[in-house]
Amino acid sequence: MLVVDPPVTLFMGLDKHENEDLIKWGWPEDVWFHVDKVSSAHVYLRLNPGQTIDDIPMSVIEDAAQLCKANSIQGNKMNNVDVVYTLWSNLRKTAGMDVGQVGFHNDKEVRKIRLEKRMNEIVNRLNKTKTESHPDFRLEREDRDRRERNLQKKELKEKQQREKEELEQRKKEQELKSYSSLFNQGNMKTNKDAAEEDSDDFM
Repeated sequence: MLVVDPPVTLFMGLDKHENEDLIKWGWPEDVWFHVDKVSSAHVYLRLNPGQTIDDIPMSVIEDAAQLCKANSIQGNKMNNVDVVYTLWSNLRKTAGMDVGQVGFHNDKEVRKIRLEKRMNEIVNRLNKTKTESHPDFRLEREDRDRRERNLQKKELKEKQQREKEELEQRKKEQELKSYSSLFNQGNMKTNKDAAEEDSDDFM
């Protein structure tokens, strides 16, 4: 869903099984939203490159939170609902949990926004941009990781090349320095100086 300029993508699982796939194959740059303490859709916001959770405009946080509330059977009927959000990397899944259920590695990294009521104008606007698809979450994550690895390799190669060029430049500068010091005016002698030194030796 494109909700702001520059556009961002909001997406959510169709059911608890798709939520489970999103929990498993989310991206490090995904931010997870859920109505606090009651069942709701898992809504994700994918950050743009270089963006952090602190850079998300409040309007986008409100959009994602309203989407969560609207897709919660209990939460949709309630006023003054809290929606929690955190980075995907902070989600913790253990063997004993139900399908679609998650905990957190660090509770301090979980943020909260309170919604007084459902804002139909927000929900209706988001629903107009809604598209339904059934992507292969695992494949998308593996493609993302491959691109990340290739980028890191490229950056490392470029860094090594820069360091090599800098080293060669320093070597050239040192060679020039030592070469020029050989011909330093103070160390140079005229033929007359040399002849006088020779004559001194035989005195």
